[in-house]
Amino acid sequence: MTNRNPPTTPRKSATFDDYTLSEIRRAAATGIYDIRGAGAKRKLPHFDDLLVLGASISRYPLEGYRERCDTGVVLGSRYAKKPIELKIPITIAGMSFGSLSGPAKEALGRGATLSGTSTTTGDGGMTEEERGHSKTLVYQYLPSRYGMNPRDLRRADAIEIVVGQGAKPGGGGMLLGQKISDRVAEMRTLPKGIDQRSASRHPDWTGPDDLEIKILELREITDWEKPIYVKVGGARPYYDTALAVKSGADVVVIDGMQGGTAATQEVFIENVGQPTLACIRPAVQALQDLGMHRKVQLIVSGGIRNGADVAKALALGVDAVSIGTAALVALGDNDPRWEADYNELGTTAGAYDDWHEGRDPAGITTQDPELMKRVDPIVAGRRLANYLKVMTLEAQTIARACGKNSLHNLEPEDLVALTIEAAAMAGVPLAGTNWIPGKNGF
Repeated sequence: MTNRNPPTTPRKSATFDDYTLSEIRRAAATGIYDIRGAGAKRKLPHFDDLLVLGASISRYPLEGYRERCDTGVVLGSRYAKKPIELKIPITIAGMSFGSLSGPAKEALGRGATLSGTSTTTGDGGMTEEERGHSKTLVYQYLPSRYGMNPRDLRRADAIEIVVGQGAKPGGGGMLLGQKISDRVAEMRTLPKGIDQRSASRHPDWTGPDDLEIKILELREITDWEKPIYVKVGGARPYYDTALAVKSGADVVVIDGMQGGTAATQEVFIENVGQPTLACIRPAVQALQDLGMHRKVQLIVSGGIRNGADVAKALALGVDAVSIGTAALVALGDNDPRWEADYNELGTTAGAYDDWHEGRDPAGITTQDPELMKRVDPIVAGRRLANYLKVMTLEAQTIARACGKNSLHNLEPEDLVALTIEAAAMAGVPLAGTNWIPGKNGF
């Protein structure tokens, strides 16, 4: 019997979209959860949901490039004998040798040095190329202890105790066997070609009282010269910041869920933690409540892309930001010139995130000798320096438009939000109103 009713247009489910359906099929076929790199890809409230209020009659702007707008920042001024002085408030986040190739790590050091900022070692220890080409190098002290030794602690300019990171707060890192080359295996004291999974917590302390002892131990090893950072994933930023300060940290680093990782479960990346925007105001509030704002410096990371993001983060009260994914893109990650190679891997430029497989066509997240040749550390370092320069100029342009002669003079009163969610998270008014959701019980 023929159906005479007009046909209904097929409609796909918003809940069971094409990606979700493909993931169900993949899980059903393999029985293995998906592992990938990078950070959260879902849409989250972010700095794009904030706008800057430039000067008009009620505020007096500064003139273009002719009036000064300071960008420098000092990190570690609480206890360290030798705090770090940077020319710009944009640092390079920790990314390990092993996760990244040797030339990529060298390029990060070169670019940071050209820009007057710092770079960070990441899990797995310090390489000579990285130390040699980084004027200011932060040494990460992680639960795995891979590659850790007191000599390198003393050679670093600061130490960052990593409690967690934004892509996987509460979870350990992964480095699969195909990326554990002879050199990586030697540095990490691991068998070559065997999957490595880092611990999710430090082996010799379990809480803030123990962390205080650990910080004192590190200060003694380094003769109280080096600033001590404490890095946490964006989960409970108010309490984590307060406890880091109580434990004696010079600098607190908060990493939101847009922050990347070398490899972890996708279900972790997309469902654990909080957006970077949601982490800033609670962390700043903790510092203010303790009377330590600007005395203990705050760095935020996770999805920082341009000078506008930098300016907005500083306006919310942070002292500096840190970039990881954006820095890799500046080096050449996911570059369209390798599109044919990405297609062979079943993906496309801009979407490649299988960093754990060690087949990165750009030569950045691999240990393959032939692919690594595609990274010229001198050229890539200059590209990173150019990018950092542009970010800084953009942030200065915004600050001058607000009448500020320093990036650190930006303040929450210079911002409004486009959405109720962003207004509540950032603690700034919804655009066109004086309403801050959640303030004074409303």
